[in-house]
Amino acid sequence: MHNFCLMLLPNQYAICQLPPDAANPAWARGGDLLALIRTFDELTVVCEGVDIPADVRAEPGWRALKVAGPLDFSMIGVLASLSGTLAQADVSIFVISTFNTDYLLLKDVQLETAIRALESQGHTVNSL
Repeated sequence: MHNFCLMLLPNQYAICQLPPDAANPAWARGGDLLALIRTFDELTVVCEGVDIPADVRAEPGWRALKVAGPLDFSMIGVLASLSGTLAQADVSIFVISTFNTDYLLLKDVQLETAIRALESQGHTVNSL
């Protein structure tokens, strides 16, 4: 099992849902993280939780933990290790993976619980 270093991004984020044929929204600001994920069913936007129009379905109040990378594609169990620890602590997550690493988003109200759980398993959490 690996112990990972995670970095807490400074901003709060929102997870938004738009129709699948919506244009990429001009209001979506990233700061340290911006994700646009388009499927046949929807356009999901993860962005800073400011300036989101009132008519957009949004779930605000998320914080992001970045797994220090880059992570090799052959690594097995990265998300299983981290998400399993958080599941045992009753912390729900939303995960985004990039070419280099993974980001775990969790509700701000669960941040302290999540950090304690991760650190109890040997992972480290630092602020960016």
